[in-house]
Amino acid sequence: MTDEFITIAKVAKTQGRRGEVAAELFTDFPERFEERRQLWALNQRGERRELQLEDFWPHKGQMVLKFAGIDSINDAELLLRSEIQIPREQRAELEPGAVYVSELLGCAVYDAEREIGTVANVDFSAGEAPLLVVKDGPKEYLIPFVESFLRRVDYAGRRIEMSLPEGMLELDAPLGKQDREQQQAEAAEGGSGKRRRR
Repeated sequence: MTDEFITIAKVAKTQGRRGEVAAELFTDFPERFEERRQLWALNQRGERRELQLEDFWPHKGQMVLKFAGIDSINDAELLLRSEIQIPREQRAELEPGAVYVSELLGCAVYDAEREIGTVANVDFSAGEAPLLVVKDGPKEYLIPFVESFLRRVDYAGRRIEMSLPEGMLELDAPLGKQDREQQQAEAAEGGSGKRRRR
């Protein structure tokens, strides 16, 4: 079953000539790669394969991963866009107030009674508060995941209810640079954000 595994990284590109790949991290515990040598790669066709991690190191905001048996650029290309996963029971214990990214993905987001869209990703590059990447067809909204905006979160029911400041959502177009800067400012004023964990 898909929900027996959780994603801790996603392969973004090949790195070097010996089969290394650079991956975007979805975990606050990169040091646990030291003990997590048995990993799984889920490709875009839904096929999962077991991998043995030989080495890892940070590089330009990503994590470079070297797997046993992946020894060339051609081998590494087969892993492009694959999700790097671990069994759900191996995920780290959370501190109070933290939340798993995997529990946010796929949740429907509501502002009062109006459905905005579904969480497709979580952006942690904007500052202290993570931004929910909420998609509704071609439209995309970045919504700060902060306590002051939350009304109710039902992970089992895949539903996040929020009370957003008036004007935060521009329904006519996807978010532009100015909108993102405004949301980041509002997120900073809204208090500390929920932290993600794996």
